[in-house]
Amino acid sequence: MTQILRLGDKGHPVRDLQAALNRSGSNLLLDGDFGPLTERAVKDFQRKAKLVVDGVAGPKTMAALAGGDCAVLLKEQDLVRAAEQLGIELAVIKAVNEVESRGSGFFAPGKPAILFERHIMHRQLSQAGPEDDRELIVQQISELVAVHPDLVNSRPGGYVGGLGEYPRLARAKMIDANAAVESTSWGLFQIMGFHWRLLGYTSADNFEQAMRSGEAAQLEAFVRFIQADSAMHKALKNRKWADFARRYNGPGFARNLYDIKLARAYERYAETQEAAA
Repeated sequence: MTQILRLGDKGHPVRDLQAALNRSGSNLLLDGDFGPLTERAVKDFQRKAKLVVDGVAGPKTMAALAGGDCAVLLKEQDLVRAAEQLGIELAVIKAVNEVESRGSGFFAPGKPAILFERHIMHRQLSQAGPEDDRELIVQQISELVAVHPDLVNSRPGGYVGGLGEYPRLARAKMIDANAAVESTSWGLFQIMGFHWRLLGYTSADNFEQAMRSGEAAQLEAFVRFIQADSAMHKALKNRKWADFARRYNGPGFARNLYDIKLARAYERYAETQEAAA
């Protein structure tokens, strides 16, 4: 995994970053100290590459410095647009993007970040079909659980992780393509496929194709998800971090300090915006 470098870091990785920035037009002293000048150079490069401007050298910035294709990556303007749609400060959406996203919406070119949930597949299949065929449906699902417990199960689990989730998704689609897409979380913000109708997509397949098109579309799905929940939207607008984190992450949010991380990230981005103004 690519190391994430930010203000205050020191060492050889920072020196390598400084050298890469110099090759892209900066004029930094190669001292291995990620100070304000290095942070400014990172932001300048991110603007030039049309990435999110946060001054943090993560996998996307490092890939861009190495000449990688940035076409499907999230851009500063995407976050500006999302903030306008939600009626929130840019610093708020940047904090959410930092804390609540996977960091990357793709495992590899053309492969959005996913996680297939076998217990959701079990639920989606259980809800399908007419009520008068309920006994037959229950029998069919029991047979699937016996034959494919890693794909259909009443309990969570069976995860492979990373690109290894794609063979699971492909096998699940052979059982029921729509239910498989609905049973998968997609992209930067891990939006579950079963929300497709609520979020205004025309079908599960339409939702999947949007998630494959780029991180901007994945952010748009997140925006729609927030807009669909008035209480969550209100909490985000008012920067009620604990309330927002509880609604977005579930009751275990405090264990992972999501509210504290969001508050700290917001303060950092808000200070940066004030300084720029």
